[in-house]
Amino acid sequence: MKTLLLAGTEEARALADLLAADGMDAVASMAGVTHEQRLFPIHTRRGGFGGEDAQERFMRDGGFTAVIDATHPFATKISSRSLTIAQRMGLPYLRLLRPAWKAQDGDLWHSVETQKQVAKLVPKAARVFLATDAHSIDSWAEFAKGRTLFCRRADRTDDPFPFEGSWIIGQPPFVLAYEMRLLKTYAVEWVVARNSGGPTRAKLDAARAMGIPVALLDRPALPDCDHAQTVQEAFSWLTSKSA
Repeated sequence: MKTLLLAGTEEARALADLLAADGMDAVASMAGVTHEQRLFPIHTRRGGFGGEDAQERFMRDGGFTAVIDATHPFATKISSRSLTIAQRMGLPYLRLLRPAWKAQDGDLWHSVETQKQVAKLVPKAARVFLATDAHSIDSWAEFAKGRTLFCRRADRTDDPFPFEGSWIIGQPPFVLAYEMRLLKTYAVEWVVARNSGGPTRAKLDAARAMGIPVALLDRPALPDCDHAQTVQEAFSWLTSKSA
């Protein structure tokens, strides 16, 4: 077996550790959207594939026999494309998708499906911590009208913040005290986030502790393929395919 591991999450990194420890032939692929420099213990490529045809050529030329998609839960474009290619090539494909967050007592969560629903929910003139993908900031242009937005990104940029508000620079993991200080410093009245799941939910815990409402974007629908929720489940799936 030669596995293509579509990475970008901590689960992908943990799975790469297991693959390396077991001596499995695998390549991790990173989109390269940040300057994060932590190395994987297996061969790693960075950057986009250059479209569907180029990705398929890469997979065929590389002799891959299985694909594990451990990208972000909202990385729908690469997931959909990779599944299509894998099906066309007849390769086993697994989506490793960590469990979604569940509301706890005291959470003021409002589940939403679209940005239009967020705009209907969050009052005009609100000060909003936009805890979504910084690379999709332009898609929030309509929502930004009349509101003050603060959006976090991992890397500094010379690009000015496009709306009323500012960038917040920081890299995870974030702890509760830090997130509470951030919300207080920027006088945040609403948090807008995606239900990504995983351990980095301190912003949501901070919102609960401070009584701040959250507009939580629901996950995209699951693709029709094999799924795993944990790294160990994904590793077991792969070993069963190579048996």
